[in-house]
Formats: sequence, C-alpha cells, structure tokens
Amino acid sequence: MTDKNPFVLQVLVFALVCAAFTEIYITQPVLPVLRVEFGVDATTASWTIAAVVLGIALSNLPFGMLSDRYPLKPIILIGGFIVASCGFFCAITESLTFLIAARFVQGLFIPSLTTCIAAYLARSLPAESLNVVMGSYISATVAGGLLGRLLGGWIHPPLHWRFAFVSSSLLVLAATGAAFHWLPRDERNITNNSGGPGFIQLIKTKESLRTYLAAFGAFFVFSSIFNYMPFYLSGPPFEASTEVITLLYLSYVIGIIIGPLAGKLSNRFGNGLTMVLGAIILGASVGATLFKSLLVITFSLVGVCAGFFSIHASAAGSLNRNLTSGQGRANSLYVFFYYLGGAVGITLSGYGYFFYGWYGVAGLAITTLFIPFAVGVSELVNEKKIGES
Repeated sequence: MTDKNPFVLQVLVFALVCAAFTEIYITQPVLPVLRVEFGVDATTASWTIAAVVLGIALSNLPFGMLSDRYPLKPIILIGGFIVASCGFFCAITESLTFLIAARFVQGLFIPSLTTCIAAYLARSLPAESLNVVMGSYISATVAGGLLGRLLGGWIHPPLHWRFAFVSSSLLVLAATGAAFHWLPRDERNITNNSGGPGFIQLIKTKESLRTYLAAFGAFFVFSSIFNYMPFYLSGPPFEASTEVITLLYLSYVIGIIIGPLAGKLSNRFGNGLTMVLGAIILGASVGATLFKSLLVITFSLVGVCAGFFSIHASAAGSLNRNLTSGQGRANSLYVFFYYLGGAVGITLSGYGYFFYGWYGVAGLAITTLFIPFAVGVSELVNEKKIGES
C-alpha cells in the first residue's frame, strides 16, 4: 500500500463504497409513492429497503471468510456486476415481489464491495491510523447513502423513481471497473492471514461482542427513524411532498464530518466516551422528532445522524484496534450485527408505526438505545482500568 499513491487509493475506495451504498437507499424517500403505486401498506413497501439490509446481513460472514482467503479483485468484479445487473432489473420490473427479490440479491452481493474493502484496509494500515481511516471509510458509506436517497427522491417528480436505479447501477459499474483496474494488488500471505479467531471465538470475546451489540442497537434505531420518517412527514399535520422529504435527508451530510471527527475524538478521549455521548445525542434527537414542527424535526435529524455516526465510528475503531489477524471475519461479523439490527429495526418499527404511529417508532428507538449506551459505559470502565494499570 505504501508503494502506491495514497490519494488514488483513497479515491478508489471512496468511489467503490459510495457507489455500493447508493443502491441501498434508493426507494427510501419514495416509500409513500410505492405504497400507493403497488397498493400495499407501509411495512410491505419498506421491504424494498429491509430486503437489501437483510441480504447484506446474511452474506457478510461468507464474504468475510472469502476476503481472508482469496484475492480481492475477482470478488469485487463479480459482485459489482451482479449488484448493477439487479439494479437494472429493478428499473424495469412491474412486480413488487420481483422488485423486493432483486433488492435482496443486491444485498447479498453488496458486501463484496464494502466488507472486503474494510478488511483490506484493516490489515493494510498501522494500528494508530485505524480509527481515522475507518471514520473516512464510514464517510463513503454516508455519501453513498445520501446520494441514493437524493437520486430516488429528486428523480421521481420529473421522471420516475425507476431511473434512479439506472443511474446508481451505472455508478456501480464505473466504480467496479476503476477498482479492478487500479487498486493495488493485495500482497498479503493469504494462507497466514486465514488464521486468527473464528466467528464463535469472536462472539465469545467480551470486547468484540460489545462492539457488535453497539452496532446492532445503533443501526436498529437509525434505520427505523429514517425508514418511517417519510410516512410520518407525508401525513397530517405536515403533508410534506417527496421533494421536501428528500431535502431533509441532506442532514445525512453531517455524517461525512462526524465519521473522521469521531475517530479523532476516540483516539484522544477513548471509544467508550465517544459512544456514550453518541447514544445520548441520538436519544435526545429522536425525542425531539415528536414535536410537530418541521423545523424542529429538521434539526433533530441532524442530531440523529451525528449521534449515530459517533457510535458507529467509535465501535468500528474499537473493534479493529484490538485485532491482529482475521480482520475479514471480525469486520464481516460486525457488519452482520449492524445490518441485522437494521432489518430487525425496520420490521419491529413497522408494527410500532402500525399500532402507535410515530410514537411507537420513537419509543422503540429510545428503548433500544440503552444497548449502545451500556456498551459505551462498559468500554469507558475498561479503558479506565487499562489506563490505571
């Protein structure tokens, strides 16, 4: 890695991860439109997001093992082609069932573009740089998530939400080709790197399990809030249009700043304190969404993003700082818990929204935040003990 231009490497990684994440959230701002167009309820329409998230959760472990055992470039090439092909299919299908199925397949192969790159960075960088670099990697996920939402929300009114799938799939093809051509060769000893702790051992390790639970709880809350926000705002008393709802997703931009910043704060004050503060900010911001004011909700979504990405960056940094081998498996297990939390959150919050409206979504979110908060406290105590020894 050191014999290559680091700026070029950062651009390639950012472009690939950003393009992959663009595919995930395309339908989120137009969920109320899909509900009407296909004649389904909010929970069913939300499966156009939940199916992708579930697919990512299920395939991260296999791709984590593959990234520890095999060269990176062929995995990226195959995965990128399948993700883009499914995107083109989503643009033409008239069946919601086939649309959800194609989205699930996309989710299965997105880790070939994201988890594998995370493992590549984790084993290629010195330990003191990991928090900041993982924060930068997270910034790429932020940019991709924002771009996908903007494509879905802003292309819909003048054209149709289907055109957003065409645009995002072309981006995936371009980023995949560039990464395959210009990424430095993975020169590690594959046989030696395939060692290290296995999945069961990682789960049994207290430090690793804590970060996995924090990822589960944080994304449970974040995905639930942003997935049901369009339904909340499109109804009374707001009656917000798709364009207005899409504008609110610009709050996501704060994550591009918070990712690296949280990494630096974790280096200085510890991952535990960063996680605790993130949970507090996230919980307070979720509570603020209960105010029937579009202005208050706008600022609260900024807080939701700031709190969530603080937890995410500090948890990912904490995990990777404790690893000496098996980074692929460890990171894939982290992302498995992360996206499993998202899938569970979207599903359970759907029932909360059906029975109790936005109060059900917010109440469930605040309750779940006790998980990353407790993990942060445990990390803080552990870091203090290490500092005193």
